[in-house]
Amino acid sequence: MQHRRRVPVWPGRPYPLGATWDGKGVNFALFSAHAERVDLCLFDARGRRELERITLPEYTDQVWHGYLPEGRPGMLYGYRVYGPYDPLHGHRFNHNKLLLDPYAKMLYGHIRWSDAHYGYRIGAPREDLSFDRRDNASGMPKCVVVDTAFTWGDDRRLLHRWHESIIYEAHVRGLTIQNERVPAHLRGTFAGLGSAAMIEHLNDLGITAVELLPVHAFVDDRTLIAKRLRNYWGYNSIGFFAPEPRYMATRDLGEFKTMVKNLHEAGIEVILDVVYNHTAEGNELGPTLSFRGIDNKSYYKLPHGSERHTMDFTGCGNTLNLEHPRVLQMVLDSLRYWVAEMHVDGFRFDLATTLARTDGGFLRSSNFLASIGQDPLLARVKLIAEPWDLGADGYQLGNFPPGWSEWNDQYRDTVRRFWQGADGTVGALASRLTGSSEIVGREGRRPRASVNFVTAHDGFTLMDLVSYNEKHNDANLEDNRDGINQNYSWNCGAEGPTDDPGIRNLRTQQRRNFIATLLLSQGLPMLLAGDELGNSQRGNNNAYCQDNPIGWIDWHNPEEEGDLFEFTRSLIRLRLAHPVFRRPRFFHGKMMPHMQIKDITWLKPDGSEMTAEDWRDSGTRTLGLLLGGDPGDEFISLLGYPERDDSFLLLLNAHDHPVAYVLPAADQRVLWEKLIETTWPEPPAERLYRAGESFEVARRAMVVFIARAHPGGW
Repeated sequence: MQHRRRVPVWPGRPYPLGATWDGKGVNFALFSAHAERVDLCLFDARGRRELERITLPEYTDQVWHGYLPEGRPGMLYGYRVYGPYDPLHGHRFNHNKLLLDPYAKMLYGHIRWSDAHYGYRIGAPREDLSFDRRDNASGMPKCVVVDTAFTWGDDRRLLHRWHESIIYEAHVRGLTIQNERVPAHLRGTFAGLGSAAMIEHLNDLGITAVELLPVHAFVDDRTLIAKRLRNYWGYNSIGFFAPEPRYMATRDLGEFKTMVKNLHEAGIEVILDVVYNHTAEGNELGPTLSFRGIDNKSYYKLPHGSERHTMDFTGCGNTLNLEHPRVLQMVLDSLRYWVAEMHVDGFRFDLATTLARTDGGFLRSSNFLASIGQDPLLARVKLIAEPWDLGADGYQLGNFPPGWSEWNDQYRDTVRRFWQGADGTVGALASRLTGSSEIVGREGRRPRASVNFVTAHDGFTLMDLVSYNEKHNDANLEDNRDGINQNYSWNCGAEGPTDDPGIRNLRTQQRRNFIATLLLSQGLPMLLAGDELGNSQRGNNNAYCQDNPIGWIDWHNPEEEGDLFEFTRSLIRLRLAHPVFRRPRFFHGKMMPHMQIKDITWLKPDGSEMTAEDWRDSGTRTLGLLLGGDPGDEFISLLGYPERDDSFLLLLNAHDHPVAYVLPAADQRVLWEKLIETTWPEPPAERLYRAGESFEVARRAMVVFIARAHPGGW
């Protein structure tokens, strides 16, 4: 096919990268250090027919660029990049492959898989050393030129204080697709998440931030499509600036912005789970969709002396080369774009250890971490690391720099093991309840550096945590080999759904134990969306490919007993009302000024303080802690709070039998008012108790008291 140039092409500029509409025309700029030529391909409105192929006329500072004075928003485009096809030396250029612009702000369509998407001939004797001449354009999504104009009004980042945050981890599609209160045509989309019904639910619960599973454009793996599955979670990015098309009810970029604006108006921050550690192109036998065909040797980490292959610290086949200045620039530009243009409030970095690897090893002073730390925009947003990857020395919990918070899987495992009834857990539990200072408390870091969670998208839901001893991932069609085996779960007496009322009541009680523990711990609590509704994944602990009712939240769960939503809401309100549960500083175990108790005291059942020998007793499955009403913040009075908070008593019993606790004295005139008891159904009992009285904590239960002054003394 002959392509005639129908519009004039001017030299344009090498910056900014991507396709930029300036009100008169469109500037195109693409980085490639090793390309020999770049063609811009323009398509019809449906992306099916290539209308024109234009060679970018200029090459400046490793950037190919040109300007179309007649270009307009809505134009569909892609690139063909010419250069050496020399896999042994890391080059995989193939101009027969239409490539996505790494800086594309929107994509149209999706990949229709075929062998033509691979730069080599599948089945050839030396496969990836061969060269495939088939054109893949008909099966590729197309990049869209966008107009970023949007009326934000006075919208801006909310800047909630870290320790006052309640994070809600959610999947855009899974959260809304079955919610009948969301308009049918908006379910599963950004517009659905920003709808009045969803915001009402989040506000009613008390959520201050939603942490969204990946919303960057991603790819459904060919192997999953062959099994009639999809990459539901989205940890398979192909575009770091474009929102995922399947989450859009419209072709308007303003849909995402409207969602953010609506959430902000409701006081809810937006945190994005971002995947910059790898791309959807896989290893050296993967497809050529974008980065590989633009400049494989620049974009990916390649082993020294074996550049035919890709380095893999992620388990996904490749690793982005953030040691290359242009690749690092792309990631930083992406982050700034989502903050400045899309108004998001922060990021959770998937496999963040990979991002900070230099010459293969994790480095706290890596270019990536250093660049974010000094960036005047990015250093001020919420930064959360998943502090591990699959490489050697990949587990780096507690080793990220000041300013970062980190997913604390030790919190998850310790709390699960304690309520499971495991021996030898109370010492670790005490640390998790108080912010894990021995892990994250260095260099002036605060309790908020520990993101506490019991459940997350990866693993059992809260309902499944108390309903299954083993994973049941058969629907993933991997013979139940995928997903972790060590879940620290307990089915309470039956595997899966049961009609036994005793088991069902115990499961509800255990879920209350987990919720209460999480929301009354120091640090930053994160809830998994749907846990407050009793959502189940039928025992699947790796629902990454289940874009169906297994992975979606069930808003009408027949297995749900009692009102866990109300219980969760009451705990969130208690936490937000009392600064003692969300101290910005760690406890010190010291006497409080003008009071006769410490900021925190650990208690035995007889009411006395725990000794070193008590901590060493591996058979102990109870824990009592007295919080002395110290908010830990000298500025709290400036915010309108009293300088002292109430004192609280928390009693946790993971034994299979009741344990009697002698209630301590917080001061000479104290009464203890019972606020929360996780037994279900809660037995009738008095709510006010004197210091020195004995209170029986039911088996596998948690009780929370608040200190009240006795009106007439003893």
